[in-house]
Amino acid sequence: MYLKKIRGPRAVTLPDGSIMTRADLPNPDTRRWVASRKAAVVRGVLYGLISEEQAKELYSLSQDELAEWIRRAAVHGMGGLKSTADMRDLQP
Repeated sequence: MYLKKIRGPRAVTLPDGSIMTRADLPNPDTRRWVASRKAAVVRGVLYGLISEEQAKELYSLSQDELAEWIRRAAVHGMGGLKSTADMRDLQP
């Protein structure tokens, strides 16, 4: 079996005990960012599966866009990543 050489770990253990692998990350060609895909990228960055730089490069994200996803997830939970969420309801 051939394993493609990658930078960083292939899998990480999340606080709830589940395993997140690179296969759990969205496709690099993703153009439609629903909350679940944003959440997968944020979890991948926060738990060390990929670095912020790798996420920005892989998904063509700006520094501000990724930082906002991470901030919303930290302040409001993964529900804060929904684009249809009324931001007045999410004020801290």
